[in-house]
Amino acid sequence: MSVHDFVSAPARAFTRHMASLAATTDATDTTDTGTVDVTAEARALLAGLAARPWGNASPSVYETGRLVSLAPWLAGHDERLAYLVAAQRPGGGWGAHSDYALVPTLSATESLLAELARGTRDPSPAAEAAGKGLHALFRWSRRDYGSPLPDMPAIELVVPSLIRSINRHLDDLRDAPVDGLRTWAGVPPLPLPAGVDGARLEMIRSRLRSGAPLPEKLLHALEVAGDAVFQAPGVRPTAAGTVGASPAATAAWLGDLGAREPGHPARAHLESAAEQHGGPVSCAVPITAFERGWVLSWLVRAGIPVTVPEDLVASLGAGLGPGGVPAGPGLPADADTTSVALYALALLGAPREPDSLLGYHTGTHFCTWQGEQGFSTTVNAHVLDAFGQYVRARPGARARYGEPMDRLAGWLRGRQNPDGSWPDRWHVSPYYATVCCALALDEFGGPASRDSVRRAVRWVLSTQRADGSWGLWRGTAEETAYAMQSLLLTQTTHDEPVHDNVITQGYAYLLRSAARSDDPPMWIDKDLYFPGAIVRAAILGAMHLAQRQGR
Repeated sequence: MSVHDFVSAPARAFTRHMASLAATTDATDTTDTGTVDVTAEARALLAGLAARPWGNASPSVYETGRLVSLAPWLAGHDERLAYLVAAQRPGGGWGAHSDYALVPTLSATESLLAELARGTRDPSPAAEAAGKGLHALFRWSRRDYGSPLPDMPAIELVVPSLIRSINRHLDDLRDAPVDGLRTWAGVPPLPLPAGVDGARLEMIRSRLRSGAPLPEKLLHALEVAGDAVFQAPGVRPTAAGTVGASPAATAAWLGDLGAREPGHPARAHLESAAEQHGGPVSCAVPITAFERGWVLSWLVRAGIPVTVPEDLVASLGAGLGPGGVPAGPGLPADADTTSVALYALALLGAPREPDSLLGYHTGTHFCTWQGEQGFSTTVNAHVLDAFGQYVRARPGARARYGEPMDRLAGWLRGRQNPDGSWPDRWHVSPYYATVCCALALDEFGGPASRDSVRRAVRWVLSTQRADGSWGLWRGTAEETAYAMQSLLLTQTTHDEPVHDNVITQGYAYLLRSAARSDDPPMWIDKDLYFPGAIVRAAILGAMHLAQRQGR
């Protein structure tokens, strides 16, 4: 499987997503002198947040495949099938990059097999795509799927659940082979990856059958429960109709009830989620607090002179509870969304006590949510931002938050890579993690963090591409924005030889890429996704900073 098969989004698959993103902001105003009216675009972006409160994220192959399999009665079914067929890569897989191809390929292949089993349409397009998907999966299995599996939410549940479903479909082909898939009748089962035995999946299904409650965070992946979901009396949709802020989880909970009760709130929620992209759906819906917190933070931190509508500021504060704020209804509160919301509020002159974050402290660092396996550097950087900005607004609070800030800064310094970058579990690119950590340490990490920030700046300087961009897989506008903010917002940069042409070339790349819409999704959920408004805010912030420097 070639990496080159996976580094750019297929145009047909992302047409509706990019149309939605275009509606979020006005068209970029690039004048003859090569400038952009950043302030006007920022105002339009803020207006889009209010007009589309569910958020703007790219469609997900994984989540869309689950709706094809679980909710064929839902409006937009034909469009979801067309999306899956169009999004398939030349090598037979799905996904933005080979390292993250397994989950979307399993979902798309299983959903196409499920559709063929229904026998409701001409099987040719679906059978051809399913056959290519099976070829890819069996080919990858001979290399243990490129082990180890990537760090993605619920992947240890999603993978065995989908492989079992695919193997059931393969068994069915022995008795009733489908045109175009006859060669797959009688093949041996698709194996599980090494280290994945399905034991945890069975434990969760048994727990559901017993009527015991599930941790709230697992509701986001409730679709892995299979038939056991119907023995879960404690699971209910939110008032908005979602289960776990996931279309897949909502469809799994709803089951055939959705076909029998067209007016059911959960069905109405799914219909609204599908309308956003004309059939396909995103990983998480809605993402109101997540999107608003990040957009406001990027714009205000960069100093773009915009007036933030009072209702947006109020919405961030209104969502805060004793445990913080969730990214959206149906999700548990988490330290990441909470800290970014608190940081944005303090930047906007409406600081709120960040004591809810103390409940996420593990003794060494801050977890994203209770019971998290692993850790996130960017979550901890955002917590440092939240504490630091609050102390800046309320100096007397240093007595309470000063020591946690010092320990947190030390923990972040200890997680830095030898080359000066940082990794993270919620974003593929080290440029995102590095800008989050470098900015937090530069502002609030104290003198002990200066060398760490300096090494981050040197890494950014050393990795610019020949065309002026930055990027992990290839140059992207998103990652270029993060790199430029690392250079233009850190005081440590003043000690480093940041040549004018570094920023000039980066800014020129952003101008050239303004009309492009092919940046790959790099944010991590059950599938990779692209939060359009958030990324656009980061790009506008970088452009504003470059313009302010006279580039």
